[in-house]
Amino acid sequence: MLASVGEVDRRRLVGAMDTIRSVFEGVLPPRAVVLRPPLPGDLGWVVQRHGALYAAEYGLDATFEALVARIVADYAASHDPRTEAGWIAEVDGAPVGSIFCVRADEGVAKLRLLFVEPAARGMGVGGTLVDECVRFARRAGYREMVLYTQDVLLAARRIYQRAGFVLESATPAFVYGVDVAEEQWRLSL
Repeated sequence: MLASVGEVDRRRLVGAMDTIRSVFEGVLPPRAVVLRPPLPGDLGWVVQRHGALYAAEYGLDATFEALVARIVADYAASHDPRTEAGWIAEVDGAPVGSIFCVRADEGVAKLRLLFVEPAARGMGVGGTLVDECVRFARRAGYREMVLYTQDVLLAARRIYQRAGFVLESATPAFVYGVDVAEEQWRLSL
């Protein structure tokens, strides 16, 4: 029966089966976070979810979604799998988060596009994604990792601090239709 079912739908099916079992047994199983490389369709999902959620939660305009689209397009068009990688986090077979490690400069990796769906927040998804990204950067031979964020992204900033990143600069700016402080963070690997 499952031979004709695609990989993504199989994962969704298994997640649904776990839900059915938990309803009948009255016990909620622990919800595992699974990291995997992006599959066809995932890169579009990353762009769409960043654009929609950041507009709803922070008032960012379409120029932010355009930035995300450029980052994703550059990654898809020319990433070197030895030195760059992306991950999609799943819970119950559904995508709930993303992150990318790309080359910034000789010996310097850049963490990009950390995202966690609201329903998956508090499950450790963000920390799991950042930890995997940092591990990959170390294995790829980078000596340090940098990232850009904004002061309004409080949960992400806490995750970066827990991972050992240090805030290097904060500059007031009007970007993506809002007033923010643009922040640069760095981690020695």
